[in-house]
Amino acid sequence: MIRLTKTLSAVAIFGSIVAGAGGAFAQDSVFSLELNNATEIEGGCRLTYVAANNTDIALTQTAYEVAIFDAAGRVSNLLVLEFGELPQGKTRVVQFDLGNQACADISRIIVNNIAECSSSQGSHDVCMSGLATSSRTNVEFGL
Repeated sequence: MIRLTKTLSAVAIFGSIVAGAGGAFAQDSVFSLELNNATEIEGGCRLTYVAANNTDIALTQTAYEVAIFDAAGRVSNLLVLEFGELPQGKTRVVQFDLGNQACADISRIIVNNIAECSSSQGSHDVCMSGLATSSRTNVEFGL
């Protein structure tokens, strides 16, 4: 399994502005993860995610195991995407570079499992039990 860390520690932290604006993150769920963009880069695909922690838990480590499906619907990769710290009530944009796979060759991505979801008080299941996924790309993204 490949472990990917974000290419930018945090492209942006928006606070509660996006959550309060009535967008995709103003849902009943407590943890939102959106595949916001998939951009072709030299040698691969850059995936941009928007994560909103609307739980009452300040998360110190957050990581998801995801499965990448190729254009024929076959699993081409199992990856761990590390989002790092996601403070309570914050929205964060992070990017991951997926080498050796064109964005056009990705048909869908599913969250297979939680790789890590912890706070200063220990592990939590809120990263999966309260998870709502969405995609603004041609790539299907879900559970």
